[in-house]
This record gives sequence, C-alpha cells and structure tokens, in this order.
Amino acid sequence: MKRTTEASLQGAEQAPRSQYGAICWRMHRGHVEVLLITSRDTGRWVIPKGWPIDGLAPAASAAREAWEEAGVHGEPDPEALGLYTYDKVLNPDASLPCAVVVFPLRVEELAAKFPERKERRRKWFAAAKAAKKVAEPELRNLFKTLAEDPSLLSGAAVAPA
Repeated sequence: MKRTTEASLQGAEQAPRSQYGAICWRMHRGHVEVLLITSRDTGRWVIPKGWPIDGLAPAASAAREAWEEAGVHGEPDPEALGLYTYDKVLNPDASLPCAVVVFPLRVEELAAKFPERKERRRKWFAAAKAAKKVAEPELRNLFKTLAEDPSLLSGAAVAPA
C-alpha cells in the first residue's frame, strides 16, 4: 500500500487542474474583436472559463461558460485554439494551478439577460488591445496571434456578425 506523505501531497496540489474557456469573437471592420469580461473577485479582464461539465464535450463546456458569464450565444469551434495557465486564488494563502484549453466561439448574439449579468462587465476589444488587457502571458500571445492572423478562426473571412 502506497503511503501518502506531505511531499507527495504537495506534488498533487501543484498538478494543474483542467478548465475550458471560450475566446468569444466577431469581425468588425476587417479586424478580429474579442469579448472580455471582468472576473468576479478582482475585476480583471478575462475570458469566460470554468471546470469541465459532466456530459458535455470540452467545446460545449466552454460555450456554456460563455453563456453563463457573458450572455454569448454562438457555436464553438470543436478544435482548440490553444491553452494558457494561471493560478486560481482560493483564499489569501492558497491557489490552484489551472490549465485552460481555449476554444474559439463566434458570437451570434449577446443576450441582455444571462446568469452572471449582475456580477460582471463585458466589453469588446480589438484582439491586439485585448492582449494588453489580460494578465496571463499565454492568453496575451493567443490574442496577438489572432490580431496578426485572423484566418486561424474558422469563418473569420465571413461578413461581420
């Protein structure tokens, strides 16, 4: 029988937890714009993300988070665009490392009423500007890449939403 030691628990605590997120986007005047929302705790600009949802594929989990947190309706791309990592602060003395797999989701509609509307703000940013608004370096790089090459988004050449 394997014994649990403090060292093995520390290692387990540091293993990243998986989350799924959505880069909610639209084309505006030939440029990619992304929808950012504020986090509930710190008010930082982030993308909708959350824990895997039982019974849903990863892209569908990301789309559900986009609905709940930002009021977004749209069809997510089933292929991930990339991933980023961050530390989810649980309390002043503890955080949990998370790896967020990111799916592009073209916004078809923004609802006025959605579950977290009273807890968050949402705002459209050009992808290059969004890169300057987020704290996570890997997410920043994803936005910079989208600003430089919108063709990475399926349907990006289609008329604005």
